[in-house]
Amino acid sequence: MLSRVFTVLAVLLATFIYRSGRLVKHGIFTLPALPPSYYVNGDVQTHCTLLQEPAHTINYCEDMTFWDHLDADGTVAARFLIAGCDPNRKAWNTVMGPLRNPEPRAYLWLVDTVDNSLKRIELDGYPEGHSFHPLGIEVTPSQDGAPSILYVVNHAREETTIEHFTISPDTPTLAHWQRTISSPWFVSPNALAITNETSFYVSNDHLMTRRLPFPLAPALPLIETIAGLPLSWLAHVTVNPDGTITHEVAALGVAFANGVAISPDGKTLALSSTSLGQVYFYDRNTTTNALKYREAVSLPFFNDNIMFDEEGALIVTGHPHFPSLAGVAANKTDARAPSWAVSLTPISNTTHFAKSAHAGDRKYDLRAPLSVSEIVPASEGWEVETLFQSDGSVFGTSCTTLRDSRTGSLYMVGLYEEGLMICKP
Repeated sequence: MLSRVFTVLAVLLATFIYRSGRLVKHGIFTLPALPPSYYVNGDVQTHCTLLQEPAHTINYCEDMTFWDHLDADGTVAARFLIAGCDPNRKAWNTVMGPLRNPEPRAYLWLVDTVDNSLKRIELDGYPEGHSFHPLGIEVTPSQDGAPSILYVVNHAREETTIEHFTISPDTPTLAHWQRTISSPWFVSPNALAITNETSFYVSNDHLMTRRLPFPLAPALPLIETIAGLPLSWLAHVTVNPDGTITHEVAALGVAFANGVAISPDGKTLALSSTSLGQVYFYDRNTTTNALKYREAVSLPFFNDNIMFDEEGALIVTGHPHFPSLAGVAANKTDARAPSWAVSLTPISNTTHFAKSAHAGDRKYDLRAPLSVSEIVPASEGWEVETLFQSDGSVFGTSCTTLRDSRTGSLYMVGLYEEGLMICKP
């Protein structure tokens, strides 16, 4: 009997090392040798600025999204950015903890990408007493001045919900609350990817959450995270006219399902598996929203949120050193956590090394101070390039990066960082 137990434990350990050994070595036991700052298109001091406001309420932002205003022909006439920022995150974080105090509410911010002007978005009609702590944010484009639909994952006091708003170019600083969407299926909603005005994909990052009673939490959620247990999932949700939802599981067996994004042509969906440091790619049926797993790409960090730019490159942002991030979250003295963002660009089948037997051995990302290829082998289908790095002294705890393909500008926020960083070529 004892030998069987040891055999099972040995198999589990071997599986863990095979799936997570690289990331555990480089992201937990080793502090990566990152520079104070690196920006792919020039010196950070001259190319990057930090957008802040006097009351310090554009701090600890988790997600952001572009809000496009289209003309009658469908061309982008103006582009704004909507960010969700929670200065109270160190007192209320249902993913990492703690769950001490959900007051006060967090904020939504509007940024004009032309002049970087910053305005707070007020929540019109939002219920009194309903706390507001945004994570995933997605908004539909405004077509020829028509209102847009805005969905926000809300880690509220009692449960995690999805808030439904409308927002119009005529009054861009007013988000008109429509309803709170809740469901027993919403165990741990994190990130969103809209499929139309009444439907979206939503990732559920854990099966065992920080909302469990002590001592189950924080122990079980931490075990699920560190061990890379494949217990989370991606769902597709349709909001019915009466406010009820139709819920369909789109992808099961993911370790810490996090950021989710749909390619510009709608045919590919990407999903972050944070615990394994991988992005999963799925072929997407644009009619049924069904997904078929295609491939995975490994990354040198615990990847968080992701986005496709207009050229089809996937922008991935993450946490290179988990203990440092936990130290910042715990408010440890002088703690800082590094940042890293990369782009994944599809490699054409005609590229000479795309199908080479030694494609995984090639060196790449050689301009970065710490190359991705020092940590993970090359992908056969995607070219990985570092866009930004920092040891945390210039900008830390990176969790979301957007890239505007029209201008090449990067926009980055950090989970426990002050302000929003903008880098322009």
